[in-house]
Amino acid sequence: MITIISGTNRKGSATEKFAKHFYKLIKSKTKQPVKYFSLQKLPDDILHIGMYSGKKQSKALRKIQEEMMIPAEKFIFISPEYNGSFPGVLKLFLDACSIHEYQSTFKGKKAGLVGIASGRAGNLRGMDHLSTVLNHVGTEVMGAKLPISQCENLIDSKGIISDKNILEAIESHVDAFLEY
Repeated sequence: MITIISGTNRKGSATEKFAKHFYKLIKSKTKQPVKYFSLQKLPDDILHIGMYSGKKQSKALRKIQEEMMIPAEKFIFISPEYNGSFPGVLKLFLDACSIHEYQSTFKGKKAGLVGIASGRAGNLRGMDHLSTVLNHVGTEVMGAKLPISQCENLIDSKGIISDKNILEAIESHVDAFLEY
């Protein structure tokens, strides 16, 4: 199973548009089950004083983890740049998932990374930070990362990715990820 994760809880984000595009493209190219999870769907009770106690972990988060994270063999994280890195909410999600079934959630799995940014760097620094975190928890990260810069210029008025060059880059990245 492959899980695509939209790495922000911000409503109406370009990240969400790109993540949904990846989801549709990957579903069209593989017979493996493909799931999609947006951090917009994180439960409200994920962050609390007892979150690092397995007995107090959010039941809704545990359900997400058991349906989206544990059965996955591969992940694609589509992440925007926030303050020179990846969003804190994505780090919170990964930390919260480390409480229950840590090994089954992360160890020996593979991940592809896509960085979304309004600026010119395509969130390269954030992708490096996220790679380090994922490697630390035992997830192998595909060497090629796809930085997408000036993302708002790549989406048309209907919210569709319309730039031919970026569509080709995405397709190439997906093909490499599926072979990885």
